[in-house]
Amino acid sequence: MAQALYRKWRPRLWEQVIGQEHVVQTLRNAVRSERIAHAYLFAGPRGTGKTTTARLLAKALNCLHPDPAQRPCDQCGPCQAVNEGRFLDLIEIDAASNTSVDDVRDLRDKINLAPGEGRYKVYIIDEVHMLSTAAFNALLKTLEEPPPHAIFILATTEIHKIPPTVLSRCQRFEFRRIPLPQIVNHLKSLAQQEGVEAEDEALSLIARQATGSLRDAISLFDQLAASGQALTLAAAQALLGTATDQRVMDLIEALLQRESARGLQCIHQALESGVDARQFARQVVDYLRNLMLIAMGSADQIEATPEQRSQMANHARRFTLPYLMEAIQRFNQAATEARSTWHPTLLLELALAQTLAFEPQGHSTTPLPGSVSPTPLGATPTASSPSPAPSPRRAAEQMTAAPTPPGGPSVASSQPTRAPATPAPAPTAASSEAPPSDSTSPAPPAENLPDTRKVLQNWARIRALVKSRRTQTEALLNSCKVVQVHNGMLVLGFATELLKSKMEAGENISLTRAAVRQVLGVDLPVICTVVGSKATALPEDFGIEPDGMVSTALSLGAKIVKKEINPTHDQE
Repeated sequence: MAQALYRKWRPRLWEQVIGQEHVVQTLRNAVRSERIAHAYLFAGPRGTGKTTTARLLAKALNCLHPDPAQRPCDQCGPCQAVNEGRFLDLIEIDAASNTSVDDVRDLRDKINLAPGEGRYKVYIIDEVHMLSTAAFNALLKTLEEPPPHAIFILATTEIHKIPPTVLSRCQRFEFRRIPLPQIVNHLKSLAQQEGVEAEDEALSLIARQATGSLRDAISLFDQLAASGQALTLAAAQALLGTATDQRVMDLIEALLQRESARGLQCIHQALESGVDARQFARQVVDYLRNLMLIAMGSADQIEATPEQRSQMANHARRFTLPYLMEAIQRFNQAATEARSTWHPTLLLELALAQTLAFEPQGHSTTPLPGSVSPTPLGATPTASSPSPAPSPRRAAEQMTAAPTPPGGPSVASSQPTRAPATPAPAPTAASSEAPPSDSTSPAPPAENLPDTRKVLQNWARIRALVKSRRTQTEALLNSCKVVQVHNGMLVLGFATELLKSKMEAGENISLTRAAVRQVLGVDLPVICTVVGSKATALPEDFGIEPDGMVSTALSLGAKIVKKEINPTHDQE
């Protein structure tokens, strides 16, 4: 029976470990200086070398080479015994199948026996997070004070499941995913040693499919090389169920052109050619992620040819950030759920339809203040420097594009604009009482104001629009206890002063005001106030002293049932 390649070419020396230099260097220094800990914990994704490094450490601890810096030598008896799996003092335990407390008690009883061949008895417990709580408790004392000849090496892929009492007793090492170039170089070396002809594009595809796991990459290479033919990109795509780059770019072009029929045709043609639906969704997400990295100035993190980079840069300039983020989220959801659904094609079709239906974020002519949605992702806006004054023609176009309410032009929340022909209406009492943050923009005429019911009916749309620009602002809107229109202003009531101050900070007010203007077509000043936890409506008068008895009662949930009017005060 042929041996799997990942077992056949398992590293036998420190120099052969790939992508974990930070771990290897520390362990080599510990062996060289003979400062060996009694317990180690190796954590990281699958296939990144945890068990291999644990075996190398066991070899180094029992190696007979006179120079500690040269251990393991891979030549002495203990080193050869470890390579062949017959070293009695190396005990590997699979915690997934030995989870009970009785298994740990058996280990604890045998640990006191002296080693038979080497200097140390090394216990490698793989997938240690699978142990039960009772098993962990039974292991604690032995793990903290083992016999001088015993060393524990724990390996896990889910470090968050390890109890803190175990973590504090071990030296912890984090294993990282292997970078793509290192996986490709290793596969090239492996192909030369195995005498397999392989195209660089095919090896790059295998490396991407492995997602940082070297063992997965070697297993895929072993599977493709079993055909006995040259390893080409077409053969790799056919076996792995991946689509060609052209099919992915065709779908991206359909998203940019907003052509639903063309997008559905791309999906159906890809799946009919034998492409796996989940794999195709992952390819789309990977391509869209590359566009986002290019737009954010991290193009050096992308592994692509110059031609592919040029195409990605072209697509990145044509996307807007909210539209691109929506596409990534939708297709990533399809890739995640495709395994558990009975109709994988439906998830891709839904992802396409939901992305194309994302109209306000991707093609809004009146963006929210502070939003980067109308800015092409290829550009780099500078928030600190003021924007240049627009030309008269450009200003006229912007005024034409802005939504206009039935009674008059809308007023921007961030920068007030003057009406060129119509004189400004005289200030009313309601507008004179506007808060300082929005005092530059007067309230619209009373006949054009929406009532509270209309605002509440469209509140979900307003929050969704705000969420596409800034999720923190939408979270604050979600915590509003009262939303109503009062004296020409949109009043937002919060349960605490802390929430109120957070809402008033930054651009939260301007984002909310712009969203209301875009959904309702009316520019409403937004003010915030504090209401009690049991309040369902705000008082009719906002002239209450903030530190007075009435304000305190309202904050505790009281309501104003009847308001007494002081004639003398009214006359004054």
